[in-house]
Amino acid sequence: MSTTLEWRIEPSWPAPPRVRALCTTRGGGVSTGPFAGLNLADHVGDEPSLVVQNRALLRARLGLPTEPHWLRQVHGCRVADAVREPRACRADAVIAMGPREVCAVLTADCLPLLLCDAAGTRVAAVHAGWRGLAQGIIEATIARLAVPPRVILCWLGPAIGPETFEVGAEVRARFLAQGGKDTKAAFVPAPGDKWGDKWLANLYALARERLRACGVDRVWGGEFCTYSDPERFFSYRRDKITGRMASLIWIDPDAG
Repeated sequence: MSTTLEWRIEPSWPAPPRVRALCTTRGGGVSTGPFAGLNLADHVGDEPSLVVQNRALLRARLGLPTEPHWLRQVHGCRVADAVREPRACRADAVIAMGPREVCAVLTADCLPLLLCDAAGTRVAAVHAGWRGLAQGIIEATIARLAVPPRVILCWLGPAIGPETFEVGAEVRARFLAQGGKDTKAAFVPAPGDKWGDKWLANLYALARERLRACGVDRVWGGEFCTYSDPERFFSYRRDKITGRMASLIWIDPDAG
């Protein structure tokens, strides 16, 4: 399980003390209307000045060493380097091989993954919707971390849950075609569907299978549903016009 505070969720995982990680909720911000709370996305129609204030609140509350490495997420499988590439580059994951660079992804139903190695020398944040999973964003990130998979730790942050994430038959077919002995179990027929056109997909199970296939079996989290918890989470599927939470991870050399 993970610890939920007013405006953030802290992973319960055995990461090294110098690895800092969390996911925000929608609580504690200044945005209003459909973005009410701590919206951290500047591309969803929220008042820009309010997003700036929310990001400043985030930095102040956490004492962040730098501005998070915000990405321009495109549901692909490109991995950015927090040191070598500019903020707002097109990517769906970001890695840091040293201290003080804050990796971040924004989500409102897609699955955020936070990863680190057991020595606390490298970290990564991943944005994984079904398209990113199918294209190999997890595999690409693990490859870029360049450590044995057995030393990687992973936390699965808040995403749309398996009882509410409805997809079409073509999505299921794409995953089944990619193999994986447990893929079929990650899809169940949607209630009321008579023709096999609609399925409920388990993003958490699909991600865990991809991680296992890569050799990563130290995985925590996955107990949330953004769609079903409007007080804590933004959800695009539920509301269409909405904000975004942030999942962040960085190395603090003074913490351990």
